[in-house]
Amino acid sequence: QVQLVESGGGSVQPGGSLSLSCAASGYTSSTTYMAWFRQAPGQEREGVAGISDDGRITYAAFVKGRFTIVKDDAKNTLSLQMNSLKPEDTAMYYCAAGVRRTLRPGDYKYWGQGTQVTVSS
Repeated sequence: QVQLVESGGGSVQPGGSLSLSCAASGYTSSTTYMAWFRQAPGQEREGVAGISDDGRITYAAFVKGRFTIVKDDAKNTLSLQMNSLKPEDTAMYYCAAGVRRTLRPGDYKYWGQGTQVTVSS
């Protein structure tokens, strides 16, 4: 059973930075792709960034160079460095693991509990 635990969320002013972390355990052959998603109140969950076992990275268009996803296999962690945050980045952020190189929530089997990010002045 794969377990994912996020941390690092919080409140920040527009233009600020936050770093999210996801501790993963119980890897199996069914977790070759890991990603970050987010969901704002009343909106659908959307993909933010994903990374494959061989290091290939995909970012959502709205990231536009502001976020960086990093996977540390030695520590079994996935991180998301978020810079130049905007109020529209406010959402619950989730770590997920799956087998397909996509940013579609339905392609992911394993999910963390989420960590809240609030960007407000």
